[in-house]
Amino acid sequence: MRLGYLHFPRFAAQRKVLELPELTGKPFVLVEEVRGQRRVACASTSALKAGVRPGTTLTAASALEPTLRHFPYRPEEERRALVALGEMLMGLAPGFQLSEPDGLWLDASAAHLVKGEEGLCTEVLAQCEERGWRGRMVVAPDLFTARALARHGTRRLEVVADGEGARALAPLPLGALEGPEHKAFAALGLGTLGEVAALPVGAVTARGGAAGMRAHARCRGGDETPFVAQVLEEVLEERLTLEWPAESLEPLQFALKTVLDRLCDRLGGRRRAAVRLSLTLRLDPSGQCVVPLTLARPTAQPRMLLELTRHRLSDVRLEGPVAGLVLRVEEDCEDGGQQLALGDAPEGDASLEVVLSRLATALGEDALFMAALEDSHRPEAGYAARAFRPPPVSRGLEGEWSQSTRAAAEPVPEVLRERPSRMLGRPTALDVEVSAAGAWVAAYIGGRRQRVVAVSGPERLGGDWWDERPYSRDYYRVHFEELGQAWVFRDASDGRFYLQGLFD
Repeated sequence: MRLGYLHFPRFAAQRKVLELPELTGKPFVLVEEVRGQRRVACASTSALKAGVRPGTTLTAASALEPTLRHFPYRPEEERRALVALGEMLMGLAPGFQLSEPDGLWLDASAAHLVKGEEGLCTEVLAQCEERGWRGRMVVAPDLFTARALARHGTRRLEVVADGEGARALAPLPLGALEGPEHKAFAALGLGTLGEVAALPVGAVTARGGAAGMRAHARCRGGDETPFVAQVLEEVLEERLTLEWPAESLEPLQFALKTVLDRLCDRLGGRRRAAVRLSLTLRLDPSGQCVVPLTLARPTAQPRMLLELTRHRLSDVRLEGPVAGLVLRVEEDCEDGGQQLALGDAPEGDASLEVVLSRLATALGEDALFMAALEDSHRPEAGYAARAFRPPPVSRGLEGEWSQSTRAAAEPVPEVLRERPSRMLGRPTALDVEVSAAGAWVAAYIGGRRQRVVAVSGPERLGGDWWDERPYSRDYYRVHFEELGQAWVFRDASDGRFYLQGLFD
């Protein structure tokens, strides 16, 4: 099995800069509690240049750099950020395994779909850079070779062929072992993995036991540790704790963008789209506010969701400052993408989605509706208002499409496509002027005389003979000078004309 390793130097510092862009180029550290002392867990580039190192106490670090800013190091947040990156890349790598605190192993079995393993590395790094992450990636035959070269090598991307692991690992420093065996080999005066690999396996085993034998095999490119793909969470949820409680919407902007970007990346990697979400604002010192977010159409676009969230929060009155937030996907569906035709404007369609989502969120899910076909040939009963919802796309147990999905996927007959988009719930009687030759001249609609420009038809419709109200009608498509095209029928029961609907 071919495996890739994606390494992010100082991952926690990179994540902090993405959350707080004002930290770019500034000295800062993330600190954790170690035996009653606050020590540096990760430092920015500027802090490292000032002499701050991981393990340094916060007091000593502040003495080295007086302008140093510090933030708490939260391993769980770093882990969730890594998981989000792994799920984002599932379109390129079907599985990933966490390598905390700063890397991921990726299943490289689908590399042939992106121009080989080098193309996979290039595409993975490009997607990470697009989101502000700097990393290195190596594809190799085993876990240790890929990780050691990505973490301690000098190349931004590298592909190691089968059987070439020992040669590629030989120049790496002994620190690449990253375990207790490192000290044992260092005590022998060894400095590189190549020197360890050159030792007799029997002597290493006699001196270091099973652990020494495993370390020796890894240095020779023979790591047998299995790849275990991460189990995906069934419920998509992102959470973030703010460094300082926010008392207005503006300080929440970057926090919202962070969780939305991460959540949408995870949706995109799974090829899913959100239908309903909930945003929970944790208040300081206690309490919470839950804000529902209903989408008119499923989406995984963070920009649209951010616009909708801002609009929704503008109407929310909070009882206290916000200390953290949780964004949860309550309902999702398969993301089939969008097929555009020549001349389509995606930005206009995105704007329409924002407007529809705002209406649905502000007025409720029932405020938007769609016309759904009914089992009736009577025109005024052929459609019914239904909630504006995406059609289901899941398959049944036998692989057959569900009935509602099949109905949504079947082509609409030509005769239905010619029906007016604005149908009247109850047909309105018309007074029609007809010439001596029987041609249409005008009709009175709403008390106004509308001159007839053109007429096409008739189309005869009838049915429901078994019902108390059977019908038999001749339908015409009439073009009125001021009103436009209308659908008019003559009822055989009374001989009168009625307006049924209007065409857009």
